[in-house]
Amino acid sequence: MEIEKLKKAIKELPEEEAKSLLFHVLLRMNLLRETKYSETEFISDIKNIYETFFEISRERMERSQEVNFHRIHILFGDSPAGSLKYALKKMGISKKEQVISFWDMFSVGPVRKLHEKAGQEERFDFMQKVMNDEHDDFRDFQKNFYETMNQIQSIPEDVPITIWVAENAHEQTGLRYVLYLLKNKMNDIKVINSTKMFAEKFNRPDIEYTAIKTGEITPEKLQVIYEESKLNAYLSNEERKALEEEWIALADTEKTLRIWQNGKIESVKEDYYDQYMINTAKNLQIERERAKEPEVFMKSARLIGEVIGHLDQYMGDTFFEYRLRKLIEKGVFEMEGNLKAMRFYSVRLQQ
Repeated sequence: MEIEKLKKAIKELPEEEAKSLLFHVLLRMNLLRETKYSETEFISDIKNIYETFFEISRERMERSQEVNFHRIHILFGDSPAGSLKYALKKMGISKKEQVISFWDMFSVGPVRKLHEKAGQEERFDFMQKVMNDEHDDFRDFQKNFYETMNQIQSIPEDVPITIWVAENAHEQTGLRYVLYLLKNKMNDIKVINSTKMFAEKFNRPDIEYTAIKTGEITPEKLQVIYEESKLNAYLSNEERKALEEEWIALADTEKTLRIWQNGKIESVKEDYYDQYMINTAKNLQIERERAKEPEVFMKSARLIGEVIGHLDQYMGDTFFEYRLRKLIEKGVFEMEGNLKAMRFYSVRLQQ
């Protein structure tokens, strides 16, 4: 019976997760009493919390029945995680080594006190505004976040951990966050700098390419990097402490955008790239006029693709589409179509 499953799941719930669950329920009760948050929204959210609770409980039970892994890999994004899983399978060790990944973009959105429940709620509120939630992506994002947190906190202390990061603000912020979450664990932790190792192994005098994100490295090359990294040293206690302190500094800022500059994470305002987007639109409109394109408005996806294509940072199209909507609200751009999804509207600079 469902009620018996509920009792068993609650009994096995860790204290921190129980507090988090109670916080989410009471928060929505508060919103119902003090804001325009409707009863329909309340019922929908409670239903989602209920389903997520059972899903996480099911996954915890499955993990408790799994074989003991010899190593845990942590990555930031579905693409690099998928590539590494494929590489581990080709190496014949996929059943011995687990891959954990965050489905998040840590270069975007607030990370203030993200290691606490209030900070997580603040981030979720922001990301819900950023996502043009045509396919209920926000619910999946939130669910994945908690599942990944639970996986990391459940890692046995005798299993070594490898964290894969490229030189971008997203993965480097994620690295510091994860190390802070692991600060009370004694696991051996190794960090693979995929940007650096890719350059060392695959760049030649006549061909030089910078891998700004782990997800753009093929599984075959990830396998080579993994084999080479076996000689790499684990982080010392001093190195771990330094990165944990860098996280505390990041988690103390209210800025909602981060870039990778001169080998460091820099926190900037969320409108940091607005002028760059405007200038890109100006250049595109000039090109379109020269080509005598009949449509006055350009597809929003065309503009965002051009913005990302010339950027030496990793932000993702979701953030730039969010900023484009903000610039439409401010009257910088005019649009035609429907803002419910990027593919449904076109834009041009206000005449």
